[in-house]
Formats: sequence, C-alpha cells, structure tokens
Amino acid sequence: MTNNDVLRRIRYTFNYNDAQMIELFASGGMQVTRAEVSDWLKKEDDPETKEIGDEHLAAFLNGFINEKRGKKEGEQPAPEKKLNNNIILRKLKIALNLKDEDIISILELVRFRLGKAELSAFFRNPSQSQYRPLKDQILRNFLHGMQLQYHGKES
Repeated sequence: MTNNDVLRRIRYTFNYNDAQMIELFASGGMQVTRAEVSDWLKKEDDPETKEIGDEHLAAFLNGFINEKRGKKEGEQPAPEKKLNNNIILRKLKIALNLKDEDIISILELVRFRLGKAELSAFFRNPSQSQYRPLKDQILRNFLHGMQLQYHGKES
C-alpha cells in the first residue's frame, strides 16, 4: 500500500475536507498547502498525483491522534522519518483508542481472521524474535474494515 492510499482512505472514512486535512498536518507539526494535499489525494492514474513522503504521513497521523485523543502535555512527538505498515497500524490503534479485540473485530467486518497472538506480533519491538512485519493485505483489510465501522458516524 502506498502512503497516498492510507491518506485517501482515512480522509474518506472520517469525511475530512481540505481545511480539516491541513489542520491535522499542522497539529502533527507540519505546515502543508491545499495544493499539496490535493496532489496527494488524487487517484494513482492521475498524472498530477504526487507521492506523500513518510515524514508527511507520520505528521498527519500524529495530528489524527491529537484530534481523536487530544494533545499530549509537553512536547509533541516528532514525525518519524521512515514509516512501515506496523507503525501506521500502531498510530491508528492509538488514535481510535482500540484494544486488540477491537482491531480483530474490525478485521472480521471484512471477513479477515487474525488471532490475538498474530496481532500482538505486529506491535512488538522489531528486535524481538516474535516481531512480524505487517503485510499490505492486512493493513488494506483493516482500513476497509475501519471504513465500514466509522464512515458516516460521528465520533
């Protein structure tokens, strides 16, 4: 999955307009323009689509956490320079205040079965032997399930 896919799906799921998207980036510590947001949200086959970098998506996800959970006291975390699917899932879990059972039930909405032990492996430290990288298919299914769970609902 590309970072642009993740951004598009979150925008659609929570019905964010351009101004709200810009606010989320700002809340995460990054100033962006409406034109940049627009270029990132274009479909893949549009020749004017621009790739959103890891640091920008991390800032957006940090802003998403701030919007859903409230800002943390003190200094805000800096956006990661490098993202992977595990970090994206962790940030979504934090933002939406999800427990493992919630993630499993969101995946079940799209008929994707995942055990609790498998799920916990995605949140482990990468240096641990039980750590597993999160595959695109699982993140895609989670985002689809999240869309079914949250789209059109006030949260």
